[in-house]
Amino acid sequence: MLITNKHLSRRTVLKGVGATMALPLLEAMVPARRVFGATNAAGKKIRLACVEMVHGSAGSTAFGIKKNLWAPAAVGRDFDLSQTSLRSLEPFRNDITIVSNTDVRNAEAFTAPEIGGDHFRSSAVFLTQTHPKQTQGSDVRAGTSLDQIYAQKFGQDTPIPSMQLCIENVDQAGGCSYGYSCTYTDSISWASPSSPLPMVRDPRVVFDQLFGVGATPGERRTRRAEDRSILDWLSSSVNRLKKELGAADRARLNNYLDEVREIERRIQKVEAYNSSGEPRELPEAPIGVPDSFGEHTKLMFDLQALAFASDITRVFAFKLGRDASNRTYPESGFNGAFHSSSHHGEREDRIMDFAKINAYHVSMIPYFMEKLKSTPDGDGTLLDNTLIIYGSPMGDSNIHNHKRVPLFLAGHAGGTLKGGLHVRAEDGTPMANVMLSVLHTLGVDDVSSFGDSTREFDLNGASPKTTVA
Repeated sequence: MLITNKHLSRRTVLKGVGATMALPLLEAMVPARRVFGATNAAGKKIRLACVEMVHGSAGSTAFGIKKNLWAPAAVGRDFDLSQTSLRSLEPFRNDITIVSNTDVRNAEAFTAPEIGGDHFRSSAVFLTQTHPKQTQGSDVRAGTSLDQIYAQKFGQDTPIPSMQLCIENVDQAGGCSYGYSCTYTDSISWASPSSPLPMVRDPRVVFDQLFGVGATPGERRTRRAEDRSILDWLSSSVNRLKKELGAADRARLNNYLDEVREIERRIQKVEAYNSSGEPRELPEAPIGVPDSFGEHTKLMFDLQALAFASDITRVFAFKLGRDASNRTYPESGFNGAFHSSSHHGEREDRIMDFAKINAYHVSMIPYFMEKLKSTPDGDGTLLDNTLIIYGSPMGDSNIHNHKRVPLFLAGHAGGTLKGGLHVRAEDGTPMANVMLSVLHTLGVDDVSSFGDSTREFDLNGASPKTTVA
């Protein structure tokens, strides 16, 4: 622990045997904030969370558009979410920006051999907006993804430049179907056009990466085997730090440590059950992975919120599903398998069932937003200084098209995104236009085009501006 001139460095960490923990922003660190880390043009440290859900949405069908199953009927600020799959976002309506009617052409088949392979190239397109090379070998190629462009510019001053998470199993090897490598379905983050980044499914692995920086795998195994909390290994360091803090900082530190301990307790509970011999719904999953989709997703969001609070990393990519997955989500109110339900045959009753799954998936986001909104960050909250992207590169999954895809943004990106808005794009507008504007919103001003973008897309409600191709 380092204390300089009675002020804490923003780099201050708690250290113990086999454990190292970064701290949240404390008042004692305020004088050091001006020189800590890279910031965007507005001087803000913006966090970025990119969330992909596969299989498009019921609202991308002709019936779904008519019934406003995804995008609300009204554009502007007087929109009604009650009939949409976004209705769980109503408490945060002033924090969201809905962008409807965009297309992802680069996920379409360009040649005859690519026809039918939409599920196996879509995820590679979501954050790259680049058409992937059809191959089942190691010579995969797509584009550098939005999250990595941001991480390469603004993530290098954090202990972990970026993290990539997922909920379902990934293979990262071999061929899938229609001539595509499984690599394309296993990742949404690409460090370069030929470098997809692996995703982490196990919350325990994420926890250890975040709060065990510097510890060896052996030390982490020992800590788990002794069934002790990471905080037990840090108690001396915590007690020394508290003596140097004022009352407000001590309270903030206690809340942060309580949150870390609660997440660790939940992970330990999952591990205990999964190693007990009781039957599992996901017997092939790692021991730290909950069988419940909701529990798993919330754990991953809790870990992201903690990482943002302590500035361990500012960039996450999070893949909530895998294309062609037939997982069921009984909590949605519908028990049908995901992939099968997405092929609804344009039957109105089945489209409505699929909309229930869409709504359930979106309902995970308010949980994350509430975590961010309740966490102070500078003169605002983490939600003020975060941008969440939620969407899919597929539209009507029944016919494997990539038109009128689901997409919304959440958070205010350091004040550059007003929120409380529904913007309907002109027909034929590429999603890449939105992604280009997101990069500019995040302070990446040296990128003049992205994927198949044709112009900027104004995310605050004005008219679009043409950009240099």
